[in-house]
Amino acid sequence: MHEGTDTLTRILTSIDGRGYGSYKQLKGSYDLGACRLIIDHVQVDPFAPPSLMRLVIDRDTADLPDDLLTDRPGCVATTDYLARAVATAVGTVGEGVSIGTPQQEILERTSVAITAEGVEARLAVQLPAAGRRIRGRQATRLLTEDLPRIAEVALRHASLDAEALRAHVTLHRDQEALREQLSGRGLVAFVGEGAILPRRSGDSDRPLEQGAVPFRSPESLHASFDLPSGRRVSGMGVSEGITVIVGGGYHGKSTVLRALERGVYAHREGDGREWVITRDDVASVRAEDGRAVAGVDISPFISGLPSGTDTTRFATTNASGSTSQAASLVEAVDAGASALLIDEDTSATNFMIRDDRMRALIPAQHEPITPFVERIRPLHTERGVSTVLVAGGSGAFFDVADHVIALQEYVPRDVTARARELVDPTGQPETAVFGPTRARIPAAGSLRPTGKTKPASARGHDTIRFGREHIDLAAVSQLVDAAQTTAIAHALDRLAELLERPGPDGSRPTLDAAITALCDRLDAEGLESLSPHRGHPGHLARPRPLEVHAAVNRFRGLRLVED
Repeated sequence: MHEGTDTLTRILTSIDGRGYGSYKQLKGSYDLGACRLIIDHVQVDPFAPPSLMRLVIDRDTADLPDDLLTDRPGCVATTDYLARAVATAVGTVGEGVSIGTPQQEILERTSVAITAEGVEARLAVQLPAAGRRIRGRQATRLLTEDLPRIAEVALRHASLDAEALRAHVTLHRDQEALREQLSGRGLVAFVGEGAILPRRSGDSDRPLEQGAVPFRSPESLHASFDLPSGRRVSGMGVSEGITVIVGGGYHGKSTVLRALERGVYAHREGDGREWVITRDDVASVRAEDGRAVAGVDISPFISGLPSGTDTTRFATTNASGSTSQAASLVEAVDAGASALLIDEDTSATNFMIRDDRMRALIPAQHEPITPFVERIRPLHTERGVSTVLVAGGSGAFFDVADHVIALQEYVPRDVTARARELVDPTGQPETAVFGPTRARIPAAGSLRPTGKTKPASARGHDTIRFGREHIDLAAVSQLVDAAQTTAIAHALDRLAELLERPGPDGSRPTLDAAITALCDRLDAEGLESLSPHRGHPGHLARPRPLEVHAAVNRFRGLRLVED
C-alpha cells in the first residue's frame, strides 16, 4: 500500500525543526501522482551518507519503445541514456540529489533499472537540515515537487529526445557488434577514421576541441566493418601478435595507447573515441612500486635472486618496479587477458630491456632479470597473448615486432618494413618458458580479514577499505568510474562466500572459478545482486573480471593454498 502526497507533506510538517533523526519516519512508499517515491533508507544525521530513494513510474507511463530493450546492449544503452537524463534534471535541483556521475563510457549501471513493474531511478538524497535540525519546508518542496519533476522529464519517453535515445542505443549496438568481430578478424583493436584521441587535459576525459588531429589509418593497416544498423566504418586494425608504436615525444604515442586502453568500453557520441574498439579482455600493465604480491610465478622474468627467494611462488608486501610489473603481467595473463597494453613511460626499464653494454658489464649469470623483450615472443607463441607496446627510447623491440607504427604529429605511418631493415638478423633462439596457468586457491578465511565487521567499501575511485586494510587500485588504469570500484568492494564480500563453498569433490574453489561464478551470477541476476541492500542497491557500475582479479591480487591479506 502506498501513502500519498498529503501523508508525506503532513509528516514533513510535523517534524519541521525537530532533531534530524525524526526523518526516519519517512521510510516507506508514496504515490506522488507523476511517480511513486520509495524511501528505502534514511540517513541518521546530516553528516552521514545520503538517504537512498527510488523514483518509479510504470511501464505504460514510461512508454519506452520495446525494440530498444530486446537485447543486452539495448538495455544497457537505454538505462545509460536515462541515467544521463536524470543527472541533467538533478542539476536543476541543486546540490543534495545524486544519481552518480556518468562519464564518457557507456556502462552497465544500477542507477536506472527497467523492471517488470516500471522504470526506476535510484537516487542518493541529502535531506535538508539547519545544523542537526530538520528543514521541513525545504524537504517538502524537494520530495513532493522537485523529485516528481525529475521523474516526469527524465523517465518518460514523451519528455525525452526520442531520436537521440534511439541513436544512443543504435550506436552502442553497433559498437558491441564490432567488438564481437575483432577476434574473428585476427584483431586486438580498431581505431576508426576521424577519431579524436587527445583529451582536453591530463585531468579531463573529454575530447580536445581545438587543435586535435583527426585519426587517419595507414593504408596497409586499413580495415572495414559492416554493422547491424547498416553502417560501415573504416579505420586502422591493430593485429594480433606484437605491435610496437614509436615516434618522437608529444607526437601521440601514449595518446593512442590510452585510447586503446579505454576502448574496452563503448563511448558516447561526441567523445571522439566512439570507434576506438578494443577486445574486452585486454589488460593494461605497468610498474607499481610497493604493491603486494601473493604466490605469483614470475620465474619467466625473474629468477636466481641472491636472497634465494622462490620466484615460482613469489610473494612480497612491497614489490619493486620490476617485480611488480612481472607480477601484474602474469596475473593478467592468468586471469584471461588476450592482449597486453604496455607503455615504456610507465614501465620499469630493467624489466623491459637490457642493452649490450650492460650485458657486457654485468654477466648474465649475475643478472636475475630476463627482460620482457626476450619473453614477448614466447608469450604470444606459447600463450597466445598479444602485446601493443609504446617505445620511445629504444629500438630493441623491433627485433620481435610484427608491426611497427610511427606517430608523427598524431598521424600514424606503417614503418614495419623500415624497422625490419634495422634488426639483428640472428634474432633470439626460442625456447619454451611459460608453463600452464597455475590454479590459485585462496586459503580458508583469506578474504575475511581480521577485525572486519563492516562490508567492504570504496573510498573514491582508487581505494577499497577491506577490514583494516586499504586496497590501492590507483595503478589499475582501466577502472574508469568510482561506481565500478564500489561494485568491486561488494564483489570481495561475495567472493569470500563463494570461496568457502567446496566443490562436488570437496575441494576448495580456485580464485578464477569463484570470479567466473560471480560474473555468471551477475549475468543471471543483474548487477544489483552484488549489493547488500534491499530495494535501492546503491550506485554500481559493472567492472570487468580483470579488475576484480586485480583487486584481490593487491589485497595484502591474500594467502594461497600450497599445492
